[in-house]
Amino acid sequence: MIEEINFHIDSLEAMKMYPEKLYFIGDTSLLKRKQISIIGSRKPNQYARLKTQELAQKLAASGVCVVSGGAIGIDAIAHRAAGYANTIVVAATGLDKRYPQINAKLIEEVEREGLVLSQFQEGVPSKKYNFVLRNELVVALGDILVVSYADLNSGSMRSVEYALKMGKEIYVLAHRIGESEATNRLLSEGKAKAIYDIDVFVEEFGDKKHRQSKSDDVFLLFCATNPSYDAALAKFPSRLFEAELSGEIEVKNGRVTLLKG
Repeated sequence: MIEEINFHIDSLEAMKMYPEKLYFIGDTSLLKRKQISIIGSRKPNQYARLKTQELAQKLAASGVCVVSGGAIGIDAIAHRAAGYANTIVVAATGLDKRYPQINAKLIEEVEREGLVLSQFQEGVPSKKYNFVLRNELVVALGDILVVSYADLNSGSMRSVEYALKMGKEIYVLAHRIGESEATNRLLSEGKAKAIYDIDVFVEEFGDKKHRQSKSDDVFLLFCATNPSYDAALAKFPSRLFEAELSGEIEVKNGRVTLLKG
């Protein structure tokens, strides 16, 4: 059910104009969690895909809510890797539409377990300027902005402009010369910092209050991201059965949930 947010979100004061109205489907308690925005190209290379997945997964396991725009490419990778219960999708349409259609299933899952936000009322289609407004909201929600991959003239650079105006720190993945040229340029201009070690980055920006007591256990970190049963079985076959029997995890509706101990 589409509802209207009736409380103030302090982080949105950084926007040029605080949204007149915000509509949502899902769990608004995520707005009270620490948030990091992850954005990037719709056509990232394989390295950026893998590192974005690792980054979002580990941030979610450390208590961070991952924010992105629901687009194909980096956005979708970040949402999925964080786990649907640990992510916010910011839409560029009314919430009666799931755009882009190719990500309709993803957005539906986030509606059920996470949070989908929009500045636009029901019936509003995907107009060009809506994406500009959507990008500003994505940036404003995050404590910092991570740009995983972006070519020159990429739309992600508009989001970077917002982050600079808001005084937010910008981080980028370290890329080889000739790849992700826009983020490499940000580094050369001193407008961004590079992520050289994802674990070090997560240690610095993860929410220490929400970390699991066994945060050094890779299996439990993985389960904290609410993965599918099949993914957990493929990655940790023997440990999965042990953890289920011991009550460390629960398997429900084809997904693994880490139980609080």
